[in-house]
Amino acid sequence: MKNPLIRRLPRELKSDAGKYLIIFTFMIILIGFVSGFLVASGSLMKIYNESFEKYNIEDGNFEFYFEADETTLEKIETDGDIRIYENFYIECETGEVDSTLRIYKKREEINKICIHEGKLPANINEIAIDRMYADNNSLEVGDSLTVDGKKLKITALVALSDYSALYENPSDMMFDAIKFGVAVMNDNGFNEMDKTDFHYNYSWKYNNPPADDDEAKKMSEELLEIISSNGIITEYIPMYINQAIRFVGEDTGNDRVSITAFMYLVIAILAFIMAITTNNTIAKESTVIGTLRASGYTRGEILRHYIAMPMLVVIVSAIIGNILGYTVFEDIAKNIYYANYSVPVYKTEPSAEAFIKTTIVPAAIMFVINLAIISYKLRLSPLKFIRRDLKTRQRKKALKLSSRIGIMHRFRIRIILQNIPNYVTIVIGIFLANVIFLFGMGFPELLDTNSRLISENIISNYQYVLKVPIETDNTDAEKYCAGTLSTFGGKVKSERVTVYGLIPDSKYIDIDTEEGIYISEGYSQKFRVNKGDKITLKEEYGTKKFSFKVAGIYDNPTTIAVYMDKSFFNETFGYEADYFNGYLSDKKLDDINKLYVATIVTEDDMDKVGHQINHSLGGIFDMFYVFGIVMFMLIIYLLSKIVIEKNTQSISMTKILGYSNREIGGLYVVSTSIVVIISFILTMPLANIIMKYICVLVFSEFSGWIPYELSFSVFVKIIVSGIIAYSVIAFAQFRRVKKIPMDTALKNVE
Repeated sequence: MKNPLIRRLPRELKSDAGKYLIIFTFMIILIGFVSGFLVASGSLMKIYNESFEKYNIEDGNFEFYFEADETTLEKIETDGDIRIYENFYIECETGEVDSTLRIYKKREEINKICIHEGKLPANINEIAIDRMYADNNSLEVGDSLTVDGKKLKITALVALSDYSALYENPSDMMFDAIKFGVAVMNDNGFNEMDKTDFHYNYSWKYNNPPADDDEAKKMSEELLEIISSNGIITEYIPMYINQAIRFVGEDTGNDRVSITAFMYLVIAILAFIMAITTNNTIAKESTVIGTLRASGYTRGEILRHYIAMPMLVVIVSAIIGNILGYTVFEDIAKNIYYANYSVPVYKTEPSAEAFIKTTIVPAAIMFVINLAIISYKLRLSPLKFIRRDLKTRQRKKALKLSSRIGIMHRFRIRIILQNIPNYVTIVIGIFLANVIFLFGMGFPELLDTNSRLISENIISNYQYVLKVPIETDNTDAEKYCAGTLSTFGGKVKSERVTVYGLIPDSKYIDIDTEEGIYISEGYSQKFRVNKGDKITLKEEYGTKKFSFKVAGIYDNPTTIAVYMDKSFFNETFGYEADYFNGYLSDKKLDDINKLYVATIVTEDDMDKVGHQINHSLGGIFDMFYVFGIVMFMLIIYLLSKIVIEKNTQSISMTKILGYSNREIGGLYVVSTSIVVIISFILTMPLANIIMKYICVLVFSEFSGWIPYELSFSVFVKIIVSGIIAYSVIAFAQFRRVKKIPMDTALKNVE
């Protein structure tokens, strides 16, 4: 015989349609987005992992100052047990867009090319460019692009397998797919290009590949010694630290973990809210439940009935969400990835993992939480339900409140004390919403602050690094020495450190180098090094180590750098006393031939992090802000609704006693408003601490440093946004109070 209680489910759904519709819609969007994200990221990860073998991606690359002869390369191959591939490139400035293009020959053996659109260049005046670089700069197949003064026709949009993330330099904190791109030309076209900025780059593959990163590190260190003994190395990048290759895999994996954990947390909060609302329903229907129990219905049958609706909501939401995940939301997630990574052609791969994480696990969370809370409520005897005596423990005495407190204020305090569980949930929900608000509004603020700090602390408008010392007639220019060392050991991964050798009383960097070496504030914050501490750095492409005592901290929070006297620099690193290899200048040095310039660093180069993240993820920040608002309103609406429903009889009685709707709203709605506003303000510092901790963890994984500095206006905007959102909820609850009739209290007199 079919259980008659099943017939109550449609009526229950209809009577509380608003609550279930809101939760249902919210869960569909949440599960749909996470499902689409997991499907897209899973498909991307499979494509990425297969690309290593499919496109024969290198195990590393190195660059010589001069071209190596065949004998030298054969010796390195034999001693290092590797195979070397020529992978020369040139760097050129573009005309139509402000960018630098790194151009390679067509690859046939190593780091092969994936064609997204068009055909590879066949003539000397043709070029194929990276797809993401093209999208970011509004370039298409058939367009012309001026490269180093030559007009070239774009014949294809491609993805280079060793540039899935467009990192220009291994020390860059963030890739830059706007002002940096990679491209390929045919051999004749490549040979016709200007060789001013030519790089003798070689890629290698191990004959016996390493089993893991630890072994790769050991093998690369041994190989570095072999290569450095056979030529002057200007760059050495083993694959295990090559961000251009590794970043996509690592970042996508971390994203999957983070977004899945976030979904579970939100589902748990929703499950808790649904359990509380169900408990409220149980309280309203206690006499019916008591009668059913007395008539022979078991506790298990009643429990299954009240768990059925939450489970039905989550299962149907998960099914619809997964359908949307494989359609609408997958396209959204795929486009987000395509806006950030230069990966091979995308192909959807069905994901059992996504189904389990977005259907089975949420259903299990909903079931466990509701089972625990509702079964605890239903453990009372049938007689207690019939008598509406649902308290498991009798309160000995009500908390005494001073008579000096006004009657209305005492009433509000009583309301808050009687609804502690609901208000605790509100506090937790507001805390989570504040974290989401901070991410949505705070992260763009961090990037803007970083850009401002870069502008305020820029050493000079132009930092020239020379290939060989050469004089200039520009009196604005100041000679300096530049080098790079690496950190090692500790919790933070190894990072490139720029070392400056400055003349005494430098007009660009105001420090007293006679006292000893200084470190940048960014170095101090990231590695937790203070004045008086000792630091040890090592050669970037060697094994020699250097130890220094920190004499002071230079106020530059966005760079990782060490500053010392120019004479001490030359003495430490074995150069002649008058050696220099760069100029600091606020004006462009037009009398230095670019053949002698290794690189020029400008403010725009230093700020690539901000404009790339804003370009790629600006929409994501807005989504988090909107999601935070919606989740906040959902939690407050459902829980404040419970408070009103739980006190329906009391509200009805106060109406009988002559209180107006406005006065009653001032009691019940204002009580919740007080809790909401106080919670918003009190949980903000904790949310800020959590946000800071998350940012420090994230920024520690990147090169460089972004200091965590949020202006007071961000917190004001979040609080104002929350209060405005809550005012909508308060208005809805006030309308609910007005609709409660006076006869409710008389009908339920016991």
